[in-house]
Amino acid sequence: MKREDIKKVMILGSGPIVIGQAAEFDFSGSQACKSLKEEGIYTILVNSNPATIQTDTNIADKVYLEPLNPKILEKIIEKEQPDAILPTMGGQTGLNLAMELSKRGILEKHGVELLGSTESVIETSEDRDLFNKAMEEINQPIAKSAAVHSVEEAIEATKELGYPAIVRPAFTLGGTGGGIANNEEELIEITKKGLKYSMIKQVLIDQSLLGWKEYEYEVMRDKNDTCIVVCNMENIDPMGIHTGESIVTAPSQTLSDEFHQKLRDASLQIIRHLKIEGGCNVQFAVNPEMTDYVVIEVNPRVSRSSALASKATGYPIAKIAAKIAIGRTLDEIQNDVTKETPASFEPTIDYVVVKIPRWPFDKFRTVDKKLGTSMKSTGEIMAIGRNLEEALQKAVRSLDIGRFGIIADGKDKEYSNSEIVDILEHATDERLFVIAYALDKGWSVDGICERTGINPFFIEKIKKIIDCKKELEVISRIPVDDEKLKEILLKAKSLGFSDVQISKIFSKTENEIRDLRKRLEVIPVYKMVDTCAAEFEAKTPYYYSAYERYFDEEQNESIPSDRKKVIILGSGPIRIGQGVEFDYSTVHAIFALKELGIEAIIVNNNPETVSTDYDTSDKLYFEPLVYEEIMNIIENENKNGQLLGVIVQFGGQTAINLAMKLYNSGVNILGTSPQSIDLAEDRDQFIHVLEKLKIPQADGATAFSEEQALKVVERIGYPALVRPSYVLGGRAMQIVYNTEDLKDYMREAVKVSSDHPILIDKFLEEAVEVDVDAVCDGESVFIGAIMEHIEEAGIHSGDSACVIPPQTLSKEVIEKIAEHTTKLALELGVIGLLNIQYAVKDGVVYIIEANPRASRTIPYVSKSVGVPLAKIATNAIMGKKLKEMGYFGLAKSKYVSVKEAVFPFLKLPGVDPVLSPEMKSTGEAIGIDQDFGKAFYKSQLSANMELPTSGTVFISVRNRDKDNITKIAKKYHNLGFEIVATRGTARELRLFDIPVREVRKISESMQNSVLDLMQKGEVDLIINTSSGDKAKTDGYFIRRAAVELNIPCMTTLQGAYAAIKAIEAIKSGELGVYSLNELEN
Repeated sequence: MKREDIKKVMILGSGPIVIGQAAEFDFSGSQACKSLKEEGIYTILVNSNPATIQTDTNIADKVYLEPLNPKILEKIIEKEQPDAILPTMGGQTGLNLAMELSKRGILEKHGVELLGSTESVIETSEDRDLFNKAMEEINQPIAKSAAVHSVEEAIEATKELGYPAIVRPAFTLGGTGGGIANNEEELIEITKKGLKYSMIKQVLIDQSLLGWKEYEYEVMRDKNDTCIVVCNMENIDPMGIHTGESIVTAPSQTLSDEFHQKLRDASLQIIRHLKIEGGCNVQFAVNPEMTDYVVIEVNPRVSRSSALASKATGYPIAKIAAKIAIGRTLDEIQNDVTKETPASFEPTIDYVVVKIPRWPFDKFRTVDKKLGTSMKSTGEIMAIGRNLEEALQKAVRSLDIGRFGIIADGKDKEYSNSEIVDILEHATDERLFVIAYALDKGWSVDGICERTGINPFFIEKIKKIIDCKKELEVISRIPVDDEKLKEILLKAKSLGFSDVQISKIFSKTENEIRDLRKRLEVIPVYKMVDTCAAEFEAKTPYYYSAYERYFDEEQNESIPSDRKKVIILGSGPIRIGQGVEFDYSTVHAIFALKELGIEAIIVNNNPETVSTDYDTSDKLYFEPLVYEEIMNIIENENKNGQLLGVIVQFGGQTAINLAMKLYNSGVNILGTSPQSIDLAEDRDQFIHVLEKLKIPQADGATAFSEEQALKVVERIGYPALVRPSYVLGGRAMQIVYNTEDLKDYMREAVKVSSDHPILIDKFLEEAVEVDVDAVCDGESVFIGAIMEHIEEAGIHSGDSACVIPPQTLSKEVIEKIAEHTTKLALELGVIGLLNIQYAVKDGVVYIIEANPRASRTIPYVSKSVGVPLAKIATNAIMGKKLKEMGYFGLAKSKYVSVKEAVFPFLKLPGVDPVLSPEMKSTGEAIGIDQDFGKAFYKSQLSANMELPTSGTVFISVRNRDKDNITKIAKKYHNLGFEIVATRGTARELRLFDIPVREVRKISESMQNSVLDLMQKGEVDLIINTSSGDKAKTDGYFIRRAAVELNIPCMTTLQGAYAAIKAIEAIKSGELGVYSLNELEN
């Protein structure tokens, strides 16, 4: 029975998306809110990430888009008076906040208890000393280790433990601050960093388990001590690579039944001993001989792995964990998938699931690509197959990196023998492809296993794919009858080969292979994810494709309905430039279709998202977002009912890039037509449209070669903005200031987009950049918001802080922007969403680009003006008119909201944390208040960058900023800050009688340098603008150190000026907290 004393529960979100903590917590938090509301519990949701479904006002009873900070949370607790807090849905952020609230006495003061995991459970799991003692009490083996609180203690500990040593800070996320130390010098460096990032200033030094195998168990327990194992998973990569960086399979593939039972029993014993109520993830290391194991760690919360386990099995871990937290027991809770069995039935899997991480290395060319104990991936995909080979190749297609399988897709790279050895021994994002390449070139399975530490079972499976590829090559060269051809094609398809791979081997087109397959009846069927291996009938339609030896409609479990239906393409893995914002729009489109009585079918492959939750859409296909798989789904759905078409505009560039190919195959693309999309993307066509509408654009042209590019820039002059067409997130976008820069760029960038040219524009220096999100129904236009960027033009819109409503734009400029937007939307024939970027200079509004699709700002705008733009756009796509829905003109915001970008620099050593036209942020946070200063302050707090209200400001700016820095420095001086600067900037400031303490540049001397001051904790804020030099200059080291030492660092003058307004606002008044519900009303 549920507890009757709990009426009000506060659920903590996980904040902005960062490496190690992605959209899985939006998925789990949304599930938890729904689950508790079903039980009649009043829910209060607190999160600082606007790009989440959980922060929609219909998900919880009260929603606070406020910083996840103990002081702010106390204000909300005082205001809302909850009985309890559920921290386990907010990742490491949620647990750390819960502990902070407890330690500060806030929970006791207000009579609030923690649900799911109590203070003692969290402490035991996260404090390495307490955890080791707990494991010893139940005789569970752990690696030899020592919990240390200083560098000296770490050095002492390794005398006994030896090198290499694994360094793991307590209470951190995704291995932050950890690493593998091979010697004392590395140990000192990693330990210093680890102690800084650990909330309790504790680091665990572990005996090395490099080369051991890693397994995970997802376990549930209720108050009656009933426990189940939801799923077990195996990391293909051995220990030494963070589980978030590893390729993972579910269920585990190489455990003997005897050893599985051993680990299963250990997992259940651990969750019982720790008294965790809800879900928990237990990680084990098993030695290569399969004779010994040790417990690595326990996460007493939902995690990245539990999101994967939920999607892999169909078992809704977060939903059930929330019910357990308020006293329900597993036998009382119904399994929503079968509607027949209780949640105490353990799920069964009769297929293979593969997860592969998605890394951001295409964005950061200077980063070390080697994988280790600290996470670098931004997201992940999941694929389902009847066997490992099939799931593995489908997973590669799902990554959206231009690959259609692990080999023979026309994208294979050549590797020298030394490169093969290096990547096999030191894993990078390319290791899977290198293993396939090495096997193809004759390397032995044993040779690869020896160098990678990967179990021979997995290498043998990849070899099976290589052997099939060789078989296909033989068949392609000789005449064979249909029976033999069908047999080999069926074998290839069941091993996950795509039509693209087969077409490259057979020297045919993809469509020719498709037609051949269909003629030979090599057609996929769809199997259901039902939690019970078909023992009971499933009521939730969740499918994956597979190839059976004989095609038969009875084999196909995805029976198309006779309803009107629409297929929506999702956006795939979270990566820089295409994040959870697109999933937000996708989910809203699903909701809108359901409200219209139209069957909503989603195709996606990201296990972390709400769109792939079992009960979000009417039908879910967990498949790669590529032409072949989508056409297969369309053909299946076309067998019955009325398929109205496919919506591509919510799935980011992934879906947009498929539009024309689907259209050419006779698919009805709903909303803006592929021709209109092309009109906006094609430079020459777009210029004609702008000339016709008399909308100014910066001078520019298109170039297909270095020679053409030089001619264009000779005409328009430097600086110039250069970028490839048809890309997202400013991929390879750059400002060039001279011919040498341009030549370097052309050599690099032409590779980015081989089918499309390079766009070159005159760069408008010191312009204000503006973003606009609008909806058009073909007759009228509704503008959701005009967003003013805080940084000037030249910083990617995804990385710039921006504000609604605009703070400095005149009424005339706002009217001109609205006029341009309306004219352009109608001329382009937009049906649905449109995002336009403008630059305003000297009162003239120039257009930068237009994108007739959902943008990453849709959630932020929707939250800021209280209007669901993606839902409105879906209604417009389905034929409803804006006027009849009551939307026209420009939406009015009732408060000031500032969006701030969140960056992954801490996780990516070697990357310069300077802002540029190429996007680098992984997520975003929001600040909402009555005035700009407080809203900006909150946005920084939400982005984990608390601005100081006193102390020391270090200033060092490039020469072209020196004229403008004096006003800013004077304001900081007037606010009571001490100013510190290097010689050139100090000289400039003294000319204006600003007191300044001069420090040395790092290149002059380390002693009494700015770095020296930073390391001593004597710098509270940094203003440092980059001269754009490629070399690792003083500026680079200052910015990098600011990231490592968590010192707020402004790399633009506009950011520095906004920070002044924020500090002034905080000094003059208290911060308030506002629920979205009260703001919208």
